[in-house]
Amino acid sequence: MDRLNSKLYLQNCYIMKENEKLRKKAQLLNQENQVLLSELKQRISRPNNGQKGNGGGTNGLPDLNLCSSSSPNGK
Repeated sequence: MDRLNSKLYLQNCYIMKENEKLRKKAQLLNQENQVLLSELKQRISRPNNGQKGNGGGTNGLPDLNLCSSSSPNGK
């Protein structure tokens, strides 16, 4: 029983370590996504140099804020 308990404890430690790595990677990807979203919004808000027929007031692009609902703390 102690051997099984030790094995499960080690597996749990490994899983927690991997989970922390994935959480940090997700935070970095979210930060990168926010930077790219900000750059895209800046490009969209610039004048279009006389281009017409782009499908609406938002340059025909969907609202990307709908996709950025994840929080940086992983909740």
